[in-house]
Amino acid sequence: MAIKLTWLGHSAFSLDIDGHNVLIDPYLSGNPLAPAAHESLSPELILLSHAHGDHLGDTVAIAKRTGAPVVTNFEIASWMENRGVAVTHGMNTGGQMDFDFVTVKLTIACHSSSFPDGSYGGMPHGFIVTAADSGLRLYYAGDTALFSDMAMYGDERIDVAFLPIGDYFTMGIADSLRAIQLIRPRYVVPMHYNTFPQIVQDPSHWANRITNETDATPIVLDPGGSFTVE
Repeated sequence: MAIKLTWLGHSAFSLDIDGHNVLIDPYLSGNPLAPAAHESLSPELILLSHAHGDHLGDTVAIAKRTGAPVVTNFEIASWMENRGVAVTHGMNTGGQMDFDFVTVKLTIACHSSSFPDGSYGGMPHGFIVTAADSGLRLYYAGDTALFSDMAMYGDERIDVAFLPIGDYFTMGIADSLRAIQLIRPRYVVPMHYNTFPQIVQDPSHWANRITNETDATPIVLDPGGSFTVE
């Protein structure tokens, strides 16, 4: 029993959870780091953290083609239903839902959320994802600043944390280290960096600091690269 993580560039990930596929924030079209087209993906479940275009991405097209339910906030779910997405789960902060092979809980994210046309996109979120068979637990922070309540997520025994490191729009490298000290994951994966000029970072520098200053193991992936957690 294992989870295979594949980075699709920016903050997009494909998760193979005990043979089931979950897609997070599928920004592929227009993403200069995307290793695949959205037409090649067939998830069973899509998690969408907030409404910004670099996270909303190809969610509507993928959900309509595959029928995959979209787990997101209430406002985004309503917006998607109006665009023909058949199954949505419009949850809110702290809510949790069981999808048989995985449970998904919405967490706080300190950020903003608006659709590409500027209209309100509800509250941004992260996710705690727990595999039913293995019990492996992932924390996907979404776009966020550092906040002290991350320590409570650390009490959940996180196996893998996905943290933004790009700075400018989210936390940067220094604050990501403070977040890791609060969350205490076994592994940590960087995201939301190097896609645009404003968020260029050196992931090798980040990984060296993680190794030297925390107890976590850094996992730096190339776009399309994978890592398996057991």
